[in-house]
Amino acid sequence: MAALKPYKQDHNMNAGLTDDEFEALKEVSRGLKSKRLSPLVLKHAKLLSGLKYVDYGRNGIMKITERGTQTLFMKHCIDGLRKIAVNPIALLDANVKEFLLKKSHISSIEGAVGYEITAKGAESLADIDAQQRK
Repeated sequence: MAALKPYKQDHNMNAGLTDDEFEALKEVSRGLKSKRLSPLVLKHAKLLSGLKYVDYGRNGIMKITERGTQTLFMKHCIDGLRKIAVNPIALLDANVKEFLLKKSHISSIEGAVGYEITAKGAESLADIDAQQRK
């Protein structure tokens, strides 16, 4: 993954996912056990399937696709970046922290516990906020 891209934008999409749609995607990512869908997932199944974030297996059970997994991960990265902006000692998922450090969006605070947002991370957040306002 090159740079931290906004989860809201997709290759051919202008509209972002709502919080409810992300919650439905997160629910599917946990692994569904049957064909019966919760009301939240049922409400957003058509959209998520159309965007190719979820797919149906041979057994008819909905599962998350690689594209859906990447979208959720990018949302977690953006949320993690926002957490660090507010609280330098905020707990982040290990994969998210590793990604943000690797991409130089956050850095360790010298002589202290926690992380700070780098100029690159602040620029990425500003770009994401500008795109969300459109």
